[in-house]
Amino acid sequence: MATRKVPFVDGEYYHVYNRGVEKRDIFSDYNDMNRFFKSMEYFNALEPIGSIYEKHFIDKKFGGSASKSERLVNFIAYCLNPNHFHFILEQVADKGIEKFMHRLGTGYTRYFNDKNDRSGSLFQGRFKSIHIDSDNYLLHLSAYVNLNHLVHRLGGSASKSVDSRSSWREYIAEDGFGFCEKDIVLGQFKDKKEYKIFADGTLQDILERRYELDNLEDFLLE
Repeated sequence: MATRKVPFVDGEYYHVYNRGVEKRDIFSDYNDMNRFFKSMEYFNALEPIGSIYEKHFIDKKFGGSASKSERLVNFIAYCLNPNHFHFILEQVADKGIEKFMHRLGTGYTRYFNDKNDRSGSLFQGRFKSIHIDSDNYLLHLSAYVNLNHLVHRLGGSASKSVDSRSSWREYIAEDGFGFCEKDIVLGQFKDKKEYKIFADGTLQDILERRYELDNLEDFLLE
C-alpha cells in the first residue's frame, strides 16, 4: 500500500473528502444518507464492531455508542452531498483516520452494492486528505464544510436526487444535536450568533469566487 503524502498525527486536524466513482451519486435516497450517517457513528470505535446490525442490537441491549475515549477520530464538522462528502476530523487514536475511513468506505459500499444489485467500487479511489495547519484555516474550512450544501445549491450544481445533510444546525441552534466536537471552533467566538455571522460572510466570499471554488473542488477530488 502506498504511503500517504500527508501522514496522520494524533491530535491534529484534517480535511477528509471523497466522491462517487465517475462522479456518480453515492446517496440515492434518504435511507442511504441515514445509513451513511449511522456508519459515521458506529464505525468510529477502537474495537471492530462487526456489522451495523450487530452494533444496533448491542446498543439496544447495553445502551450508547463509543465513548470519547474509545473513538478513532473526533468529528469537527461534516457535509454529506448526493455525490460527495466532506469531513473535518481530529485523529485521536493511532492510525485512527485510516482505520475509520476504511471501515466506513468498505461497509457503506457493501450496503449500497447489495441494495442496488451492483458490484465494484463506489468511491473514486482512496479518500483525499489535507492537513489543517492553522486556526484561521480551520475556522474558514468549518464554514465551507458546514455550508457546503449551500455552495452547491446556490451555485446551481447540486444533484436533485436527495438533499444534503451537514453539521450546520448543531453549530448554530441552541438545541443542536451534539454529534460533533465543536468547541475547537465555537470556542473562538463569543457565541453561536457570532459564528453564524462569520460563516455567512465566508459563504458570501465563496459564492463570489464560485467558479474558482468549483474548479478547486474538482481538482481536489481528482
